[in-house]
Amino acid sequence: MSTATLTPTQLSANLGRGEHFQLIDVRSPQEYAEGHVPGAMNLPMDQAEARLEDLQHHDPIVLICQSGRRAGMTCELLKAHHKDLIILEGGTKAWIEAELPVVKTASTRLPLMRQVQIGAGGMILTGTLLSIFLHPGWIGLAIFAGAGLFVAGTTGFCGMAVLLEKMPWNRARS
Repeated sequence: MSTATLTPTQLSANLGRGEHFQLIDVRSPQEYAEGHVPGAMNLPMDQAEARLEDLQHHDPIVLICQSGRRAGMTCELLKAHHKDLIILEGGTKAWIEAELPVVKTASTRLPLMRQVQIGAGGMILTGTLLSIFLHPGWIGLAIFAGAGLFVAGTTGFCGMAVLLEKMPWNRARS
């Protein structure tokens, strides 16, 4: 049995005719804040099974992600719990390309996890290149950053994120 899909223009037309859907955006909170379909609720893919109680059972559910891939994966996770699942073809990207309205709630700040990725990736790249071209001891920088990423991934605590949160560019604007 294949999963139903709707194009952005079909979904918009159906909503315009008063049809009811529960719109679920399965992207991260930051992606959701950067622009989402009006009326969509944010339920990140990694929380889907833990938040089954948030799903309505009287309206079809339209799963939305950036391009459609995560919506399809979430559909697989939820199909045992809900019978009427629909995937928005092309996701939010296609919705925006169709020039349909988008709700934006994000600031222009670079998301904290992207800052961590840039910082850790930069440390690993720098340490590796310096160890190749200058002195083998620089590999310690790459090892340090890699170990930090490993600890963050296994414990949920990221020291670099804690430090970056305190930086002036991540503080509230007055």
